[in-house]
Amino acid sequence: MPNIDFTKVQFDFLVSALHPGLFVSTDQVLEWMAEQNRIVESEIEQIPLEQLKGWKYTDDRIRHESGKFFSIDGIRIHTNYRGEQTWDQPIINQPEIGFLGFIVKKFNGIYHFLVQAKIEPGNINVVQLSPTLQATRSNYTCVHKGKRPSYLEYFNGEKPVNILLDQLQSEQGARFLHKRNRNIIVEVPEDMEIDAKEGFLWLSLGQIKELISHPNVLNMDTRTVISCITYGGYNEATLMLVNTLLRSRRTHNEGYLYSVLSCDNHLNDLQQIIQWITSLKFKYDLDVKQIGISQMEKWIYDGNTIHHQDNKYFDVIGVNVSIGNREIISWDQPMIRSAQEGIIGFLVKKINGIYHFLVQGKLEAGNFDIVEMAPTVQCLTGNYKKGKNEYAIPYIEYFINPPAESVWYSTYQSEEGGRFFHEQNLNIIVEVGDDFPIEVDPNYCWMTLNQLMSFVTYNNYLNIAARSLLSSIKFN
Repeated sequence: MPNIDFTKVQFDFLVSALHPGLFVSTDQVLEWMAEQNRIVESEIEQIPLEQLKGWKYTDDRIRHESGKFFSIDGIRIHTNYRGEQTWDQPIINQPEIGFLGFIVKKFNGIYHFLVQAKIEPGNINVVQLSPTLQATRSNYTCVHKGKRPSYLEYFNGEKPVNILLDQLQSEQGARFLHKRNRNIIVEVPEDMEIDAKEGFLWLSLGQIKELISHPNVLNMDTRTVISCITYGGYNEATLMLVNTLLRSRRTHNEGYLYSVLSCDNHLNDLQQIIQWITSLKFKYDLDVKQIGISQMEKWIYDGNTIHHQDNKYFDVIGVNVSIGNREIISWDQPMIRSAQEGIIGFLVKKINGIYHFLVQGKLEAGNFDIVEMAPTVQCLTGNYKKGKNEYAIPYIEYFINPPAESVWYSTYQSEEGGRFFHEQNLNIIVEVGDDFPIEVDPNYCWMTLNQLMSFVTYNNYLNIAARSLLSSIKFN
């Protein structure tokens, strides 16, 4: 294992996050993506689940005939979270750990990321920017009998690289059962020749973050990988210099930068936060039992879809997919289709002169370790809407028509297009004032960005909704 100075790597990532890129502008990237949409043929058609080629309804579950990829199972949940609750639901059972990986390379001393214009069957706008490599184990071992994914050799040990980031991170706990992916960033030396193939571009981290301001441009997998990047911690004297340099453009971006870099002025120290999340994991029970699809109460499988009797939450549909530039150009698969758009939002408040984010300890059926850190509000099925919610959602009122001057970030972003069909949620960050109390609900905790980033380096602490929203934070 090479000796890597990770303190310098963190600083180099920060420089890249502040850099506009060397090769193309943001407008040119958007034009290039539109061109990719024009030149790549794709057709996605909904079909009945019972007509999916290569998939079988057997043993009261839907699974691929190879036994690989994933299956649709039924589960029964019992928990004391938000009071005694029991419910049934379908869930994606995909025990494989896949690659979500970027190749980075320095050009003129600036890290650039190799991004891919990728079509997934569930993408709202067809082409989205994905990591260099985005592949399940079944994909990269070619169970589908198609081509190997491009650049796989840089991630599987065939090519010499420096591994700058390597983490197992959880996927959507409400939709996947104990699902994780390997989030990884590898560096190739500046003197190593590596060409951007058709459909790939080199972008700085600053450009990637700028593109997150646009709806449904960066896919979920790109957002989760870059959210794992940390930028180091600095003392007050160093940050005073940064503050002086940024004074000419004083915006909330300055507040972001200070919150992500500062080691000082935290309301709660790390030991207090660890104690908080540990106490929640101890307090709440999560019993998940796998059952047959036909055994699920209030859910109906009619051969066409699996849907709730009240047509809410989500349903499971079948799709036939044809995409011209994939490793295999045609296939069938089940997908999850949400009933409504949701909201994923953080509240931020300046405490002790530094911005803190209000973090929720959230239980979801598919979580590995009962509770993960989540945004202040995470409603993926539209249950926040009047007359549709079965329980009170703390702090939801701050995200419904907030004053424009308090909104730091607001745009729609897609969920993962390989498993979720045309699903997007409003991603929003809202600042609250001095009148908002520091004392909060016991399931919530104030944390700076620097503290959040310290937890993202470990497995199964921050859920994918929190990581996706944190990826939107830019410094220029």
